[in-house]
Amino acid sequence: MMKTQDPTTGHSLGDHPGIMPRWHAAWTRSHCEKLVRDQLADKGFETFLPEITAWTRKGGVRCRTSVPMFPGYVLLRHAMDKESYIDAVKTRGLVRILGERWDRLAVIAEREVDSIRKVLEADLTPRPYPYMRVGQRVRIRGGPLAGVEGILLQTIPERGLLVLSIELFRRSIAVEVDCTLATAA
Repeated sequence: MMKTQDPTTGHSLGDHPGIMPRWHAAWTRSHCEKLVRDQLADKGFETFLPEITAWTRKGGVRCRTSVPMFPGYVLLRHAMDKESYIDAVKTRGLVRILGERWDRLAVIAEREVDSIRKVLEADLTPRPYPYMRVGQRVRIRGGPLAGVEGILLQTIPERGLLVLSIELFRRSIAVEVDCTLATAA
């Protein structure tokens, strides 16, 4: 498959230079992220598999190893036409590329991928964290408010505003909480 290159980034554009390359999520079989990444890269696709260091057990011995930051997913950037899509989905270990169909694939914002890259390049120590959004019902799992449920109103780095309500009174209070202790209810 002949691919043209974006002159500004050097990335492959696929067979149709009029289509802009975008980031997509390739959903993989369990523990097949590296296999899928390598096969897609061999086929000429730009891939990104962010990894973090984690403690694991091998043969009863604890050791640090690299594991995918987002288990089960490989990021794929390409100007996806039908031929490219078919080529990609033939990859061993790939379940599917997220989206409705080949011409309506889910797109990951470039800025989100850039943010992940910057964190990794800054040599920080990212750790998995439950996805929570403003307005979501959460439960505090530790500290003096352990077991309390409320609605996460706003978040600032590791701090959030938890709203507790009494429906009958139609009254609420808000308390600042440590977001690292909150989990989705």
